[in-house]
Amino acid sequence: MAGHDPGDGGDVTAPAHSPAAGTGAGAGTEEIVEVGHRPIREVNADIRKAVARGSRVRVQDTLSRHNLGVALPEGADLVFEGSVGYYCGGLNNGATIRVERNAGWGLGEAMASGVITVDGYAGMAAGASMLGGLLHVRGDAGPRTGVAQKGGDIVVEGSVGFLSGFMAHAGRIIVLADAADAAGDSLWGGEMWVAGNIGSPGVDSRIVEPDAEEVASVEDLLSSLGVGDVSRRWKKIVSGQKLWHFESRDAQAWLMI
Repeated sequence: MAGHDPGDGGDVTAPAHSPAAGTGAGAGTEEIVEVGHRPIREVNADIRKAVARGSRVRVQDTLSRHNLGVALPEGADLVFEGSVGYYCGGLNNGATIRVERNAGWGLGEAMASGVITVDGYAGMAAGASMLGGLLHVRGDAGPRTGVAQKGGDIVVEGSVGFLSGFMAHAGRIIVLADAADAAGDSLWGGEMWVAGNIGSPGVDSRIVEPDAEEVASVEDLLSSLGVGDVSRRWKKIVSGQKLWHFESRDAQAWLMI
């Protein structure tokens, strides 16, 4: 919260948001927003004001707070200097967001476009229901990564937890290490790419050999992120298509979901 005006006789406190030292607010500048124990609505309002001024934003003292950086527009560019809680970057609409440590549940949920990068780990349901853009996790991601995904790319340099890709409709989940059990369970139309081991494929999903053109597309994306390696032996998980049409005589398949 902004401090008192020096002329009102009150104490002067440090502003909760301010241009970085040696700069003024405006295009090409960097502003700092402090989180601490302030109301999250107030923090997000300060972030949006700085973005509207054309500033890059550094968010400090994050304390793993929830719902930070939600519904940011195209052109927003911000860095969270610590860990964040659940729903960071949810409803992203074109912003570039970086988390320098770890992220909680629902990272980038329902994002339409933009780029979210996490230098550490992500919790459950990263990229849930995302429509587009790129979500890049440098560490591991938890269970249900990419649940109900409808577009875009999720790149996880580590491993993903169980039920990742559950009921995904479109897009790619690209895992450079391992995928736990029930990978791609009830997959509808998306794809899971796994370079390591797969605990087990989920209900109505199957493992196929990708063709060279598909592999090149994946490796091109990974090369742009600095993690390309053409020696990888990819396994692609796709829908088995049995659940696309209900068959009353095979209701047991539905009961397994």
